[in-house]
Amino acid sequence: MARPTISLVLPAYNEAENIERAVREAAAAGALAASYEVVVVDDGSRDATVARLQALETELGPALRVIRHASNRGYGAALRTGFAAAEGELVFYTDSDNQFDLSELAGALPLMKEWDAVLGYRIARKDARRRLLTSWVFNRLSCAVFGLTVRDLNCSFKLFRRDVLRALPLESNDFFIDTELVVRLHRGGFRYVEKGVTHLPRVAGRSTVRLSDIPRSLRAVARMRAALSAERRR
Repeated sequence: MARPTISLVLPAYNEAENIERAVREAAAAGALAASYEVVVVDDGSRDATVARLQALETELGPALRVIRHASNRGYGAALRTGFAAAEGELVFYTDSDNQFDLSELAGALPLMKEWDAVLGYRIARKDARRRLLTSWVFNRLSCAVFGLTVRDLNCSFKLFRRDVLRALPLESNDFFIDTELVVRLHRGGFRYVEKGVTHLPRVAGRSTVRLSDIPRSLRAVARMRAALSAERRR
């Protein structure tokens, strides 16, 4: 079979209330390209996510590929599994919580004629005030540490050329992968552009991001800075 034009990768963990809409909207967005596949990585869900994905597999056929982790490995691990499986010339990823309007992918696709990646940033972000503050601090800190000027490192609306994505040495198993992706793009000299995207409130399910993730994220920043310093010395 010919390689699809685009792969849409969705990690999912206990998203039974969201997954059907998320997959259908991803399929509709994929249809904006000549051909597509939706790759869902179920990261050890313990709710009805698996059953609903099975029904969707019957409904959508080969356009939907479901990969299952036997246990919960983390957001970054789920994304890396999806990236490794993706066969499209372009690879897009987003979350399964329906907080983005995937029809806006139509405005990102033409940009790939001259860029290696399109990085979304959330306009009028619909999150709790505490999360907005911690995200702002993390974004500013990370940009200062890694020499970036990106508006929204953790925005899960990103589009890549598949060959570029495969060239990035990604290691994160948690939410730091959003930042790692951008740092590796920047360090690799790849061309990327930012694009504002609509952010929607979560109407079902629960976010797995917690305040307790902050110390772990800061440790990840320190580890990556040390790794990059070691790479420069080689």
